[in-house]
Amino acid sequence: MAQPAAVPDAGTTSSDFCEVSELAGEPISGEQLQRLCHRYFWALEHCHNRDVVELACGTGPGLGILAKAARSFDAGDFSERMVERVRAHYGDRIRIQSFAAQNMPYPDHSRDVIVLFEALYYLPDAGAFFRECRRVLRPGGQLLIATANKDLADFNPSPHSHRYLGTAELHRELADEGFDARCFGYLDVGTLSLRQKLLRPIKKLVVASGLMPKTMRGKRLLKRLVFGRLAPMPAELANDMQPTDLADALTALPQGVADRRHKVIYCEATLRA
Repeated sequence: MAQPAAVPDAGTTSSDFCEVSELAGEPISGEQLQRLCHRYFWALEHCHNRDVVELACGTGPGLGILAKAARSFDAGDFSERMVERVRAHYGDRIRIQSFAAQNMPYPDHSRDVIVLFEALYYLPDAGAFFRECRRVLRPGGQLLIATANKDLADFNPSPHSHRYLGTAELHRELADEGFDARCFGYLDVGTLSLRQKLLRPIKKLVVASGLMPKTMRGKRLLKRLVFGRLAPMPAELANDMQPTDLADALTALPQGVADRRHKVIYCEATLRA
């Protein structure tokens, strides 16, 4: 099969997602930093001595730690502005290109791990993406996904999103494309702070009424209300930021059942040999 061109496909939204993405240097909550660290150090365990690519990498806070562990490492993002930000920070340490996730510029069966964090819902066709991963991955290779849990009562979809997949959809649709998927829940809503528990019903009403701000700037005031003090998002994660409860914080989830307890869903999908 011919190697595809590294250009966005016509089905992708024209937005470059900067207005709805967490950018290095901008204020984020302590929970956002916790989530950021956890998902990258979870991925790190799958990347040692393997050929890895992260897609929709944004400003790339976890690229450095993944690149150090991998045999080879590449990154990509649809947004030229995001790519420029990554290059400005990492220089020639990271190979990065601008391309759509459904149209990767890599030969058939050339990668062991594909990472996609908090971006699956921005792709216009998840099935086409899974098929492209099947093309690029070697047999036994893995697709690692972290995504917001659409099955929570107070779920708030992001602007520009197309379709969210929960645990039931991930298992079913990945199986249809030749993957064996395992899903895990992260951040059980039962363990949230008292402040968050009290504010969750209010958030549900705000979402239902259509009053939730659409941009990251508009959400900062709400973040301060819910989470308290904000801090700048790091341009690059350090090794000493690894969570101490990396494995213990994840809950294995059953197949075919919607999860209604966790804020984040992780999916480890292995391509059948």
